[in-house]
Amino acid sequence: MTKLTKYNSKRDFTKTPEPKGTIKKGSKKLKFCVQHHLASHDHYDFRLEFNGVLLSWAIPKGPSFNPKDKRLAVHVENHPLSYRLFEGTIPQGEYGGGTVMLWDEGTYEPINNFKGSYPKGNLKFILHGQRLKGAWSLVKFKDNNWLLIKEKDKYVSNIDLKKYSTSIKTNRTMQEITNNEKKTKLKTSKKDAIVCGIKITNPDKIIFKNPRVTKLDIALYYHKIAPKMLPLIENRLISTIREPDGFNTPKFFKKHFTSNPYLGKINIKKGPKTSDYYYIKDEQGLINEVQMNSFEFHIWGSKIDDLNHPDLMVFDFDPDENLSLKNVREGVKDLQKILKEFNLKSTLKTSGGKGYHVMVPIDTKMSWPKFSKIAQNIAELMEARYPDKYTTNIKKEARKGKIFIDYLRNKKSATFVAPYSLRLKAKPSISYPIPYTKLTKIKPSQITINDILKN
Repeated sequence: MTKLTKYNSKRDFTKTPEPKGTIKKGSKKLKFCVQHHLASHDHYDFRLEFNGVLLSWAIPKGPSFNPKDKRLAVHVENHPLSYRLFEGTIPQGEYGGGTVMLWDEGTYEPINNFKGSYPKGNLKFILHGQRLKGAWSLVKFKDNNWLLIKEKDKYVSNIDLKKYSTSIKTNRTMQEITNNEKKTKLKTSKKDAIVCGIKITNPDKIIFKNPRVTKLDIALYYHKIAPKMLPLIENRLISTIREPDGFNTPKFFKKHFTSNPYLGKINIKKGPKTSDYYYIKDEQGLINEVQMNSFEFHIWGSKIDDLNHPDLMVFDFDPDENLSLKNVREGVKDLQKILKEFNLKSTLKTSGGKGYHVMVPIDTKMSWPKFSKIAQNIAELMEARYPDKYTTNIKKEARKGKIFIDYLRNKKSATFVAPYSLRLKAKPSISYPIPYTKLTKIKPSQITINDILKN
């Protein structure tokens, strides 16, 4: 029977994140730690390195710098040296189930000879911790019950040590450790769901800093939104914005195919040259693009099986910077009225930036030039009807006090941001479809991927 047999027999290491009990050679300086342990009973675990293990006591009220406070310390099984810096959540139902926070750690010096004093139940030592310092005693009085007592020295005080409520390892509170563990488990289960054979490398790469969004968060978002997004983008040529190095690093626009088994390819002739473009066929292709650091998706207005006949028209509202959101919302309503006059149905989505996009499905086959001309005519009609509010002139000086009705995305090979796409802007906002009834309630960049992930 080894000094850690009891420790190992109490734990199922396929379920608990605690380290397995193996005896290891200690360091030159003896180590100690204190772990705040919120299990069935809130207590502090006090551990001293000795003979290759951590001698351990559970202290219900925690240590005190006042020598008058003789704190009960229940002697428990030895722990492995690797437990000294452990922090995390032990699953409920397992031995010691609950949250463990590293409250203090450091080195210590024995004052008396531990080899002879430990069996007698009388240990004296000096702690050199971040929070606990000075001389202390552990004195046995009955069975496994000991007392932890502060010796009189310059460190004596009446400070309530419970004021230290954060980890010295991660600066997290107990609640934050608990929540983080829950979030990690949720991510792990969802990560397993999106593997499909596609591995997300560098999952913790930070893509947005505030609020913090990682590459894995983005993959999880697209996995969750795929059933809604794919019918609108699959089998349409795409361009993506890639950000290979994460937060606040250079981005680039990708529209040409590079060898990839998860994506579709089509060859298009433009003048004397031909180029390979690409499209997403299914969720595997969508997640693979995230793996390749493509986070923002733009689509064509036609599908690959009929590239020369567009079926989706889009209008964007680009206001003078001095105009209010109220003006932009009026623009959406004015355009909706005009579209209804021509019996054209439309849908609305946030841009994820400063405005809204109005999308018009077209079920009549027409050429790109005719399609583009119709979009231009609609925008010019709006300009003619409300000349003080709107312009079709792309120049910024012509936009003063007005909204530019951007119809120029309705040309062959032009793209617009896809519904449900993340935007690589100041925050992780989404170009999200909304009903017209929500126009005055939802701001253009209001909906973020965090809103979707937490629901």
